[in-house]
Formats: sequence, structure tokens, C-alpha cells
Amino acid sequence: MSKDKYGHEYFGIYYKIDVSNNSDAIALDKKQMKKYYLAIDIGASSGRHILGWLEDDKICIEEIYRFENRLVEKNGHLCWDLVKLFHEVIEGLKRCKERNHIPSSIGIDTWAVDFVLLDEKQDVLGETVAYRDGRTHGVDKELHKIIGEEELYSRSGIQKQLFNTIYQLYAVKLQAPELLAKAKSFLMVPEYLNFLLTGEMKNEYTNATTTQLVHAGTKKWDLELIKQLGLPEHIFGEIHMPTATVGRLKTDIQKLIGFDSEVVLPATHDTGSAVLSVPAEGDDYIYLSSGTWSLMGIERTSPDCSEESRKQNFTNEGGYQFRYRYLKNIMGLWMLQSIRKEITHPYTFAELYELARAGSHFPSLVDVNDASFLAPKSMISAIKEYCSRTNQKRPESESEILACVYRSLAKSYADTINEVEALTHHAYPRLHIVGGGSQDSYLNQLTAEYTGKQVYTGPVEATALGNIIVQMIKDNELDNLAQARAVIKRSFEIKQVGNEEIQ
Repeated sequence: MSKDKYGHEYFGIYYKIDVSNNSDAIALDKKQMKKYYLAIDIGASSGRHILGWLEDDKICIEEIYRFENRLVEKNGHLCWDLVKLFHEVIEGLKRCKERNHIPSSIGIDTWAVDFVLLDEKQDVLGETVAYRDGRTHGVDKELHKIIGEEELYSRSGIQKQLFNTIYQLYAVKLQAPELLAKAKSFLMVPEYLNFLLTGEMKNEYTNATTTQLVHAGTKKWDLELIKQLGLPEHIFGEIHMPTATVGRLKTDIQKLIGFDSEVVLPATHDTGSAVLSVPAEGDDYIYLSSGTWSLMGIERTSPDCSEESRKQNFTNEGGYQFRYRYLKNIMGLWMLQSIRKEITHPYTFAELYELARAGSHFPSLVDVNDASFLAPKSMISAIKEYCSRTNQKRPESESEILACVYRSLAKSYADTINEVEALTHHAYPRLHIVGGGSQDSYLNQLTAEYTGKQVYTGPVEATALGNIIVQMIKDNELDNLAQARAVIKRSFEIKQVGNEEIQ
């Protein structure tokens, strides 16, 4: 229990206060009565703590902390530094206390597929190897001796990506079986961070589906498949849905940061959260969650685990309230981010757009999903080598390199839309681009030209907003997803490419 400057006691954001004759106190009371919700949104290159609250029937957000996330090399593998990540989580929580914006609840989302194994003492086994590491090379061939690609897809509905959790776990089985022998628990990265905060272990549905070990029909761990692969069944816990409570902060965490709060499961897969914030009504649209990865597809109520869908490499990721995100993974802005790091001149993003426009005449295109672009030593060299390998003109100038990637991304988006429409036998007139990549005006323009769709952009902070609205729905601040999307639409700038802001 604490006291404000008037001597009134309060706990967290709730005041016990008599303000009948004090206008200053009334104003202070209204400020402190705001209910804050904290989204801790961690991506492959950075993380943010973003507070959200409702005010005048709109959602307001404030970024209160930002930190860098990057891969580190340990024992010959590319790994995540979870000790540093958790340190940054705590530092951001301390910032809430400093500002006296105490969150009613906290939700953590991260990228998918990566995990930790814990032993009987709840200590991490081995290193937290990242999906861009090469340990899964050739593992698919060994795994598919046990179960073929066709059957695996028919069960999980998840597209084949060599970095999927199923291949990573099988790599552990082949390369370090002693770790699996000691394992007592399996947690995805956001679930492990939740465990450090609360002491509670809970697997969450949207992220669990990306493992390729959840049955698309039952929506539970496919224990038959897990047993077939020789993986330990006991490490996989009960799967919980977004809005479930993980627990309250541990006593030592409370003392460290200065307050208590509830930890809630959002859609812990960042794409699952991002898609929730698409400001659209109905289902007559395609979404593009644009960031380091581009995730493009539709929402549907049932999965498509057909052979035709598998051949087109579409995935059926689990979503909020058992929706399915029927989408394709596209390499996304990773290529442009990597190029920008290699270019010695510190161009602004606006200058990069102009450079790309200047090279628009350059004819060569690349398959942005080619494995050579996943984690090359030099992205620029990888692009040049791809063009040579495919008998195309090699880009030489910065303008040509950038133009090649920009146009290749836009073409990939157009191709993906064509595939979605062919598989669903339906034409979608609108494309909603959300996330950080929605700020790339040149890519948006090219995407509109290549796709021929009505293209809408925003909100930028899509993932954090999706995280926050799940917490608000859980807390009965919002009634349902339809209402939440309507509130997002009137709260943030949504633009149609080529037109003014829309409301």
C-alpha cells in the first residue's frame, strides 16, 4: 500500500479517495483510475514495452521501453540470449513503476518455433538455438523416413519450413539425445519468459501450432505423432487459449520492480497478435503482417490440410478463438534490413525508397523465399549470386540491388494472393497491410500496382495492439474481437494507398 501527495492510500492503479472538495484530487483520481495493459512485444531484432488503455472510446498506446535483440554465437550455433532478454523484460517493467503506470495485466508475445527444454530442477538444458541456425540441415530427410511430408501436413496443416520446431526437436534427438533424456518440460520462448515472471508453466495454442506437433483437427498435441518420432510425450503440457491467466508475479519479481500484476496469455505468436488488429469488417480481405517476415493470407474457421494446399506451401496456424490463419510465410523486410546494414552510408528510409525508385528499370527478380536468403553472411552477395545462378543480370549498384528486392517482394505478394484466390475459389478485393512494414510507402505502392487490390495500411503497432485487446477482452473492457477491431479502426491512422486517410 502506498500514498499519494494528498495522503490517500492506493494499491496499483486503484485509489481509495474522497475527492468531493478537491478539484486537483479529482483530476489525479481520474488519471490514476485508467486501466493500463502492457504488451511486451519481442521480435527477432528488437523488443518493446507498450502500454495501452481506453480513453474516449478509443485505444491509446505509449511505448515506454525499447531494447535490442540479436543472435549470439555459442558453441558453433546461433542462439538467443534469454538471460539478456529477461533482463530487458524486467527493465521495462521497472519503467512502468517509474511512470506510475501500473499495468492491470501483462502479456508477452514473440516470434514462433523456438523453444527451451527444462530439467527436473527447472533449469534450461543446452542453448536456446535460433531458427536461423543450420542445425536442421538434412534433418527433414531423416524425419520423413518415419512420417512422409504428405501425412505430416494432413495431420498438422503446417507448411514445411526447415526451421519448424518439429525439425529442431528432431535435430536435438539426433545430435544431443542426452538433452531430451533429461527434459521434463517444453516451453516456447514467450512461455519461458512467463515462467520466469510467475513460476507457472503454460503452453499457449497459437504458438504451439507453429511447432507442427499440434493436430489441426483436435487442436491438441498430436501425441501419436510425438511418440512415433521418439520424442518424450511428458514434456508437452496442457494447451491453453489466449485470455487464460498464467499467474501473478512472483514475490521476488514484485520486490524487484515495485508492483504486482497478473500475467495473461495473449496470442503469444506475434503474427497471431498482429492479425487480431486488422481493422476490417467481415472476411472479404487478405491481410499482410509486414515486418522482418511477411505473413500473408486470410482467416478461416476450418483448416485446409489438402494435398493441393500442401503443394502450394500454405499453413494453417492456430489463432484466437480457434480461428485459423491460412497464410504463407514470405521472407519479408529481412532482406532489406540486411542490405541496409551492409551499406556503409547511413541512408534514411526515405532515401532508400528513392534509391530503389531510381533503379526501377533493373529487370532481374529473385525468389525471396529461397533458402540462400535465410541467413547469408552477406545479403548483397546472396542476391548477386542468385541472379547469376538463374542466368539473370547481376545487380551492381545500390539502386539496382534495392530495386531488385523491392520488386521481388511485391511480385511475391501478388503471386501469393493469386494462390490464395485459386485455393479458396474466391476473389478478395482488399489487402490490409499491418505492422512496421506498413510504413514503407514505396513497397506499399509497388504492392498495389502488382496486386491490383485496394491496399490499406495501418496500424503500425499491430502486434502490440493485438496483444493488448486480448487482455482488454479478458478483463471485460471490450466485449469481443469485432468490437475491438472497430475500436482500433477509429483509434489509429488507416490509409488507402494513393488516397487520404480513411475512417
